[in-house]
Amino acid sequence: MSPRNQEIQFLEERYGICFGAIDFRNSQFGMDTAQALIMDAAPTNPVQASLVTQGNAGVPAFLTNFLDPKVVEVLVAPMRAKEIYGEVKKGDWTTDSWQIPMIESTGEVSTYGDYNNNGLSGANVQYEPRQAYTFQTFTKWGDRELERQGKAKIDWASRQNIASALTLNKFMNKSYFLGVTGLDNYGALNDPGLNASITPGSKTAGGTTWAKGTGIENFKDVQDLFKTLSTQTGGLVQETDEMILAMSPNVSPYLANVMSNVYGNATVRALIKETYPNMEIKTAVEFSTSAGEIIQLIAKTVQGQDVCSGAFTEKMRAHAIVRDTSSTFQKKSAGTWGMAIFFPAGIATGLGY
Repeated sequence: MSPRNQEIQFLEERYGICFGAIDFRNSQFGMDTAQALIMDAAPTNPVQASLVTQGNAGVPAFLTNFLDPKVVEVLVAPMRAKEIYGEVKKGDWTTDSWQIPMIESTGEVSTYGDYNNNGLSGANVQYEPRQAYTFQTFTKWGDRELERQGKAKIDWASRQNIASALTLNKFMNKSYFLGVTGLDNYGALNDPGLNASITPGSKTAGGTTWAKGTGIENFKDVQDLFKTLSTQTGGLVQETDEMILAMSPNVSPYLANVMSNVYGNATVRALIKETYPNMEIKTAVEFSTSAGEIIQLIAKTVQGQDVCSGAFTEKMRAHAIVRDTSSTFQKKSAGTWGMAIFFPAGIATGLGY
């Protein structure tokens, strides 16, 4: 048997420190010192058994993963109908139809005579019908699903409720622009009572759209819309009245075009503000259509009467929460009349910008 290492033997005899290990620094296995020092690198070595586990120098991937606590919201197109046209509640969720009375004064005169009974004044009433459209959506979540999402710090039930509110509002906004097919329910872009759209003057001036027109041509298009609005209302709308100039975000950047050589360095937007001091400019993606870009000029009121307003029965009704064996359901509903246009002549529309 090969002699023990002297240092290990010394520690054991003098200090009582015992090492229950083989000294690999000697040649007890018939190896020289250099070979013995690298014995641990040979898995077939008779002293050192082969690995039971798989060779691995890493850690589980989830330990090096960072889960951001900030949840990023997916953006959706803005809902601008109520900002442009206004909004009002009519009826409630039990209401199916809406009659809008329109009254018009009538009268004629005749030559005066002490015994003449000619000439008569009166009024005529017309009832404009509208039909409500009630719509709904569901939210649901499972017990395990809720717990699993909670592991990622996501309040899953709240996210379902946020999504349902957004879904209802998106449809409501769309109904204000386009109404509901198959019902007496129309939008601001397709109400049959609206006057026909005009063709922009910039088209006849050689351009095809505002993108190719000059600042002067684009400003004249706005003037044409105001002229049309004034003509439709019989001069009841003045330059100083409150108005909304509505267009898509595809068109609005051209309001920054400079009116060079005519109005100094003023932009189209600045000249609009100077000419029509109470005209607001609003944008909505719905004005960009397959038929072309639409611009509307809307008088807010005419002789104190509202021109139009989006109308609803209820914006959102949260129904009973239904508990199943291991899940939860809830229905939410709302109702729309589309766009109620009380005075169609108060809206001038142009197509092809």
